[in-house]
Amino acid sequence: SHPTTLLIPKARGGRAQRAMYLLLALCAAALYLTGEPLVPTARIITSHIVALQIGVLLKGTCYLAEEIFHLQSRHQGSFWRMLSACFPLRWHGPVLLACGLAYVALLDGDGQPLNFHLGLATLCQLLILTLGLHKPSAVEVSEMSERSKQNVAHGLAWSYYVGYLKIVLPRVKKSMEEFSRANPNVLACRETWKLHILVPLTCDIYDDLEKADSNIQYLADLTEITLTRAGTKKRVYKHSLYTITDEDNKVWHCAVEYATPLQSLYAMSQDECAAFSREDRLEQAKLFYRSLEEILKGSKECAGTYRLIPYEESGEAETHFLSRNVLWHLQQQRHEYTMYEGNQPHNPSMTLSSTELNLQISESDLPQPLRSDC
Repeated sequence: SHPTTLLIPKARGGRAQRAMYLLLALCAAALYLTGEPLVPTARIITSHIVALQIGVLLKGTCYLAEEIFHLQSRHQGSFWRMLSACFPLRWHGPVLLACGLAYVALLDGDGQPLNFHLGLATLCQLLILTLGLHKPSAVEVSEMSERSKQNVAHGLAWSYYVGYLKIVLPRVKKSMEEFSRANPNVLACRETWKLHILVPLTCDIYDDLEKADSNIQYLADLTEITLTRAGTKKRVYKHSLYTITDEDNKVWHCAVEYATPLQSLYAMSQDECAAFSREDRLEQAKLFYRSLEEILKGSKECAGTYRLIPYEESGEAETHFLSRNVLWHLQQQRHEYTMYEGNQPHNPSMTLSSTELNLQISESDLPQPLRSDC
């Protein structure tokens, strides 16, 4: 497979959870093999669990000291909702109660009163909170954001789909059909009658594609789509057709444009107020592609009307890097169509629907090395 396939992160699996179970089993086995008496061991374990739960309560108390000033604006005036947000009572409360009772029952009189043990646990947990040792790692933050669909990329992908692609993609083939009737020799390959969406992972977008690559030249605009949207009368949507010249001077035609939300990611990385680093931008660009791909795959009305083209420009300046990537996808679509057509029984009455053609698109929209035999 092409190295580009490694650039897009897949959703995290349950390996971390399985690793926890494995380490728990190994640790329990190791403690069992030590041969220590059961009661003292149980007392130590429960004391540690109590200390951890005390830490959770202390952290919630600290957050509560801030949230009480935002009761109306953040919690709709509900005191119970505020408490639930600060204290995960459904699980930690019962655990703390059970472990506390067990600890008291197992206390064997080591010369120190119970309140002294609780005071030491509280002191240690407050030190951990003060020093910031309780904060989640970058991986934990990333996983929580992805699982809850609350990262920047996910919001941009949904906004792009709902506010633009869901409107224009179902009408793309009709626009191309109208253009093809007026210009029968231009769009000869129906399998490429799609909107080709460029997704540069660097978020570096050119307003003029001709300046990005001289092998890409503007040809014409497709039929405009006019709709009334969000208070704007006769809002116009349109796509541009381009001619793309390959290494053999053969001319290809397709509708191609950048995924515009990437401009927002790039602008955020340039604005200090956004606190958005270049590393954050790259991560969010990859997640944007993955999120958009998942959204579009689940959209029946957009099936067979688009082709995502993610890429990351190499460090060396390549004059025709972009056109080669687009050409690969055009050649791949024709190759997939040819293979599908060759596998069909020779029946003159059989016609291929757009849905059938869409089933032949490969699972990955990622660029592969160019092949001269395609």
